[in-house]
Amino acid sequence: MICLFDIDGTILNSGGAGQHAMEQALLEVFGVTGPYHDIKAAGRTDKAITSDLFAHHKLDNGAETHQKFMEAYLRILPTSLETQDGRVLPGIVEILNELSSREIPLGLLTGNFEVAAYQKLNHFKLRHHFAFGGYGDHHHDRDDVARVAYKASVAHLKREVAPETVWVLGDTPDDVKCGRAIGAKVIAVATGMFSADVLEECQPDHLFEDFGDLDKVLSTLLN
Repeated sequence: MICLFDIDGTILNSGGAGQHAMEQALLEVFGVTGPYHDIKAAGRTDKAITSDLFAHHKLDNGAETHQKFMEAYLRILPTSLETQDGRVLPGIVEILNELSSREIPLGLLTGNFEVAAYQKLNHFKLRHHFAFGGYGDHHHDRDDVARVAYKASVAHLKREVAPETVWVLGDTPDDVKCGRAIGAKVIAVATGMFSADVLEECQPDHLFEDFGDLDKVLSTLLN
């Protein structure tokens, strides 16, 4: 069994630190500011979000623009994590500790840029649980990130991985969709922006309001 975890809305709520850092980076580097309420973020990759932000401000979406933005964003994000009101979501610490103690491989399937993903996990002292993953640096479509995460799990374990032995855990319809794209089983959790009713319509294998009931979550995964 392998578990691939989303980060924002599933493992933690950053208090909007990622959005705050992106907005500050755009202001610092390019002198531009919002509003940004029309740019969808939940369930999307940082690559897709930044492309929309650049288009919103009519900025060139080339390598030089991206590099300048990334340097500022990754420098600002740790401070944003300190100043915003973030938290680890219910049951996550206990679940990760238990799965790690059983030596179950844990990876990431996240829309975050790779460095940003680990900055967030470092801030909340959860980095040590994760050894591989798929990230939002290069793809607009989360299904492609899922495929990268699946290949990373194979490379990490140095053996074939049956898709049906993979669990994807996430809080958005896109998490359910991308899990299906790799043939994985999916647990959806309503601790992000989407209600349990919305997530249920996506037909995950299991649905939780939150991960507070450790025994129930573990029995679902381990059985």
